[in-house]
Amino acid sequence: MPQPVILLMGPTATGKTALALELAERIGAEIVSVDSALVYRGMDIGTAKPSRAERARVPHHLIDIREPEQTWSAADFADHAWRLIGEIHRRRRVPLLVGGTMLYFRALIEGLDRMPEVDPGIRSALRARLPEAGSAALHAELRVVDPVSARRIHPNDPQRILRALEVYQGTGRPLSAFQSGRARAVPDDWHCLALLPEDRARLRERIALRFDAMMAAGFERELRALMARPCLSAGHASQRAVGYRQGWQWLEGEIGYETFRQRAIAATRQLAKRQLTWLRGMNGLEGIAAEAARPEDLLRRLPVDVRGQ
Repeated sequence: MPQPVILLMGPTATGKTALALELAERIGAEIVSVDSALVYRGMDIGTAKPSRAERARVPHHLIDIREPEQTWSAADFADHAWRLIGEIHRRRRVPLLVGGTMLYFRALIEGLDRMPEVDPGIRSALRARLPEAGSAALHAELRVVDPVSARRIHPNDPQRILRALEVYQGTGRPLSAFQSGRARAVPDDWHCLALLPEDRARLRERIALRFDAMMAAGFERELRALMARPCLSAGHASQRAVGYRQGWQWLEGEIGYETFRQRAIAATRQLAKRQLTWLRGMNGLEGIAAEAARPEDLLRRLPVDVRGQ
C-alpha cells in the first residue's frame, strides 16, 4: 500500500504556514518543518515561527529542538526527517513537510554528496578576509577556480562562497567536483507542491511589511535576549539567518536602524529569489499561484486516497 508523503515548498512570505495548518487538519497530517532556523529555541519572531496555538492544532516536528549555540545541518535534518516519516506512517497519518530551506529538501530527496574535511586554519583565514574583502571580491576569486560553483552561488551569499573556496584551497579540487549534479526527482508516492508568486512586486512588498510587523511584535527584544547569551555570537550558524545577522550589526552599533531595516529586507528578498531559482529547476513539481492559494487548491492536486486520509 502506498505510503504518501506531501512536500509543500515555497519562497519566504508566501503563506505556507497557514495553508499547511488547514491542509494538515483536513487530511490527518503531521507537519515536519523544513526550515534551518525554526529548529532553534528563542528565535521565534524573526523566523515567523508557528505560534504555540498553531502548533497545538496539528502535531509539529523539528521546531525548538536545538539551542542557538548548537549546530544543525542538512544531514541532521535528513536523518531526523526520514525517521519522522516512518513514525508518522506507523501512526497511519500523513507526513506533511513544509518549508523553504531548499538544501534540506534536496538532502531528503537526493541524499548528500560526501564532502571533504578541510583544515580549520584554511577556514579561519578565509573568514578573516571576508569583512575587508567583501563577498563580491571572494566570489570573483571563486569564478576563477570553480566557475561551476560560482554560477550556482549568489555573490551576496558569503557562507556558501567561503565553503566553496575552502574546499578548493584545502583539496586542490573545486567543490563542484564533489557534487554529483543528479537530476531532481521525487519518489512516486511523494507529492510535491509549491507556492509560486506570480506577482514578484507584491512578494517584495509582503517581505517589507512582514519585517515591520516583526519589529512591532518585539524582534528587537528577541535579538537583545540572544545577544545576552554568554556563549552565543554573531558567528554562530543560527545567527547568520536573515534578519538576525543584520540585527547583530545594528545592536552592536555597526549600522543605524534604517540601514538594518534595508539590509534585512534586501537579504530576505535575495533569499526568496534563490528559493525560486531552486524550485524552477525541480522536476515533478505542482506549482500553485501563491497569491490566491486555498487549501482546496492543494487538495485538488493530491490523489483521492490521500484526500480521504
